[in-house]
Amino acid sequence: MTEVIKVLSPTAILGYGFPDASFQVGLDRNPNVIAVDAGSTDPGPHYLGSGKSFTDRVAVKRDLMRLIDAALSRRIPLLIGSAGGAGARPHLDWCVAIIEDCLKDLNRSAKVAVISADQSAGELLAAHRSKRITPLGPVFDLTEGLIAESTHVVAQMGVEPIVRALDQGAEIVVTGRCYDPAVFAAVPIRRGFPEALALHMGKILECAAIAAVPGSGADCMLGTLTHDSFVLEPLNPERRCTVTSVAAHTLYEKSDPRYLPGPGGTLDLTQCEFEAVDARRVRVSGTQFIVDTPYRVKLEGARPIGFRTISIAGVRSPDFIGSLDAILESARESVFSHFPDVAPEEATLIFRCYGRDGVMGSLEPMRDVVPHEIGLVIEVTARSQELADTLCASARSTLLHLGYPGRQSTAGNLAFPYSPSDVSLGAVYAFSIYHLMEVDDPVTPFPIQLRVMGASA
Repeated sequence: MTEVIKVLSPTAILGYGFPDASFQVGLDRNPNVIAVDAGSTDPGPHYLGSGKSFTDRVAVKRDLMRLIDAALSRRIPLLIGSAGGAGARPHLDWCVAIIEDCLKDLNRSAKVAVISADQSAGELLAAHRSKRITPLGPVFDLTEGLIAESTHVVAQMGVEPIVRALDQGAEIVVTGRCYDPAVFAAVPIRRGFPEALALHMGKILECAAIAAVPGSGADCMLGTLTHDSFVLEPLNPERRCTVTSVAAHTLYEKSDPRYLPGPGGTLDLTQCEFEAVDARRVRVSGTQFIVDTPYRVKLEGARPIGFRTISIAGVRSPDFIGSLDAILESARESVFSHFPDVAPEEATLIFRCYGRDGVMGSLEPMRDVVPHEIGLVIEVTARSQELADTLCASARSTLLHLGYPGRQSTAGNLAFPYSPSDVSLGAVYAFSIYHLMEVDDPVTPFPIQLRVMGASA
């Protein structure tokens, strides 16, 4: 039985970059696998709904050239999760095309496993009608209408499809939407290491050196796993892991500090222990895994809800800021009075006041503090781009020249940093599915295609 396994995480998200020196230190430690997360839901539903990547192609190719060359040279797997950001088929195809380009540029070939996470409307309707889909937390109930309106729906795969691809001889595995720790945990689990420790280590490695001090999403981290613990080490000598930084990152993006749910089960962190090995390394032990029966995967879907236009302006006048709420409400009433045929469900007008409550909104505890300036974002979402453009222009011009009690000047109420002042942002998407689906088998929903790609393909 293998006693130690090493996982190299080069960067928090593929395309964020990493220092060559740190990466070389990691390679010199003879890792058993290079794994990298390539996506997230953090940027919101637009990228899933539109099929576009939130990472840049040039940056992704720059990273992949180094990762592919290193993995193939050392004959270790390269595992890539949540390709293209959101992990739907367009994102997966986009990433696979970049891998193909890299292999040809490197004059190499490789067995590449491509694992899709897309779920068809037919499969979702069948699961919905058989009561196998439930809301994930306090979200809306799923309807057949939401399924039909969704442009892309993905399921979040666990380690099982990745392990199956490795069993089939894949040298590079690129997945659609994937549980973030899965690509880091797959090789250790395949080799018999504890699932709980492998997934917990993967949970931290997926963000690379963010768990270090100082933290960075664009630097490398090494995880060394045994059968009773794992050790985390940043590969840049200017960074270090501390008990606090690693424990804090264990709580990252979690609603409950004790439990972390994922495909097929939940990490139980109640018995975890964090211990400083030396000034730069931390050992973690005690993690447990609670098996979920039946096996469930998270579904993510997005649907179009309209079109958006924004205008950005600055406000510096004390009398305007002092009457801000009344002025904005007056402008809102004026805009919609000029377009009486626009029904309330056809358009929304939002004013975001940065410097007062633009970040926290109604939860802002310091909302009554009067700022000396406001960054104002005028935002319109409407049934068509034309209507959004029209209403945003109306709101912008209305606010620019609106009279109000105590006004000292008629030159204009707003300062615009950009010309043109209005920006058409195109289609707007909302999450339409954020649910759990029961599956009979953790591999079947995620088809695997194994192909030889590159110079000799």
